[in-house]
Amino acid sequence: MIEWLNEHDPFPETSQALGPDTDAPGLLAAGGGLSVQRLREAYRRGIFPWFGPGQPVMWWSTAPRMVLPVDDFKLSRSLRKTIDKFRRTPGCEIRIDHSFEQVIRHCANTPREGQDGTWIVDPIQQAYADWHELGQVHSFETWMDGELVGGLYGINLGRMFYGESMFAHRADASKIALAALVCFCRAHGIEVIDCQQETDHLASMGARPWPRADFEAHLKRVVDLPAPANWSYDESMWSHLKTSS
Repeated sequence: MIEWLNEHDPFPETSQALGPDTDAPGLLAAGGGLSVQRLREAYRRGIFPWFGPGQPVMWWSTAPRMVLPVDDFKLSRSLRKTIDKFRRTPGCEIRIDHSFEQVIRHCANTPREGQDGTWIVDPIQQAYADWHELGQVHSFETWMDGELVGGLYGINLGRMFYGESMFAHRADASKIALAALVCFCRAHGIEVIDCQQETDHLASMGARPWPRADFEAHLKRVVDLPAPANWSYDESMWSHLKTSS
């Protein structure tokens, strides 16, 4: 059984999350609302909300936790060529926080293979838009000829970035945004991007599973450090790219 949270109830210990042999591994609690204060408390401890239409708010602490150490990001030669062409092409640019609400809507509405519906339901969109207004939720956006063609969004606490979702309306547009995020993180001393769920796609780009204890220890070390002050993307940040062998 999981715990039902009222508005001001604290989260249970993450060790109480359902285990791998259950129907919902990682499920920790339900209820409690989606206030910015509640969300901030959750992410500081490595807890995140994930639920579908018509369901109550459900809180998760997955173990192991998929993370991308930014120094391990695998930049293939083909993606390097794509990014080099993107940089050379007039009208192509990376923007941060220019059209956050468009990004989260596209993440919610873009069809995905093997996925029926979305977990980025209206209450999630509104909660993260509210948090974005307070400067801790950010979007990395791929623009071509004045059109938003791909991107991602996530949360920043201190020297930690928690990736939430991405979308692409043109080939590799989300990968370009992810590469830009990696460069931004390298430039600002953010060592790890949280990816939450383990997938083959993320693993192919350098992400790997961490034990929950290691992930939570990392959070304790970095979430109270000073966050980046300037959330804009400078062309010089591309210099932080490294091509995989």
